[in-house]
Amino acid sequence: MRGGIFLLVLGCFLLMAPLQGLFAGESSSTKKPLEKSFPNSEKCKRCHLRVFEEWEASAQSRSIVTAPFRVTLDQFLASTDKKDHAMCFRCHAPHIIEYADHLTRFIKEVQSKDPQMDGVGCPQCHLIQDVDMNSHPPMPTFQLGTTIFGGYDKAAENLAHQSQKLDLYRESKFCVTCHDSLPKISGSAKDLPGWLGPWEKTKSETNGKPCQSCHMPEAVDESANGEKVRKVANHSFPGRFGKVRAEAVTLDFTTETTPETSHVQVNIQSLVPHNLPLPHPGWSRVVVDLSIFGKNLKKVYNEQRFYERTFGDAEEKETIFDFEAKKVLRDTLLKPEERRVEVFTFPTPQDAPSMDVVVTLTYAPLHGPEDFLKKVEQEAALGQKDKAFQSVQIAQKKLNVPLKK
Repeated sequence: MRGGIFLLVLGCFLLMAPLQGLFAGESSSTKKPLEKSFPNSEKCKRCHLRVFEEWEASAQSRSIVTAPFRVTLDQFLASTDKKDHAMCFRCHAPHIIEYADHLTRFIKEVQSKDPQMDGVGCPQCHLIQDVDMNSHPPMPTFQLGTTIFGGYDKAAENLAHQSQKLDLYRESKFCVTCHDSLPKISGSAKDLPGWLGPWEKTKSETNGKPCQSCHMPEAVDESANGEKVRKVANHSFPGRFGKVRAEAVTLDFTTETTPETSHVQVNIQSLVPHNLPLPHPGWSRVVVDLSIFGKNLKKVYNEQRFYERTFGDAEEKETIFDFEAKKVLRDTLLKPEERRVEVFTFPTPQDAPSMDVVVTLTYAPLHGPEDFLKKVEQEAALGQKDKAFQSVQIAQKKLNVPLKK
């Protein structure tokens, strides 16, 4: 038994030895190279394989990789002052806060289409020691040293880094550092509403269900190779993608028919403590689709309604780029925990014994000016098959309704 323990300790030592120095403390007079303070998440994979694989499949891992971000960044850089060029990285690669003098490198990494640095990786989250909720968006404070912060206590001792539990990692204020609002730059509109809505007053938040309860659901597993089995958080961050979206709303409807006209009343109850969808990026949209099928299942009627925030630029022209926004032209977002009723009226299908009513909620695919969509298609390795161009179903209900003769 003792021999087995010795071999386990020796194995851990040999495994962790290459990581020595990755999180070494810095002197008071010099700052470590960026890749030493914020090492690539591949380094963490050696001990945190499960977490790494979940993160690798997440949207966060692609924060500076996607074609829509790359095209939008180019548009932003071309239309704003150089002193504001770090704005997008404030959330898409938040270590820019500590390494603002490396901005040119950050930009080149994105434009390379194959960045060698992570945008939102392990250290970009787990080196956050505090969050200032008095700034908008809230500002994280990084501690660059030998300690990795997280939501677990009694971490196993290891040679890679020290570990410290912080309650912050189980609180919504940790997440709102990047999901609250667009960072202000010169010329920014001062009165644009935030992305989340009044989340702090929702039932979920006041009943002790922070963002992590849905977007980092717990399961019983190891937090690191060889760690004790316990409840650990999922790091795929399900939302638009992932099963959690099916729990975002309840969907129901009733019908009323006459020989000439039919009505469908759709009842949508939001179950989430934030706007749906979050209005960033500016093309975010949820579609409520009503489709009516008559004789031989032929579609005889279709109508769509959009839940979105539409921005206007300095000339009050519609824009999908919220960094150009000076005002809100329209706001039909589903508000936190809101119940909304949509009524559709249409001609009753003729020569059919019944009609099929199908109501579907989806996250809409990318939309915007034709030149923007074309650039994204050209930049995306899969072209029109890229995820950005695909709709994602949230909920659907179908009903066959007999028709009166």
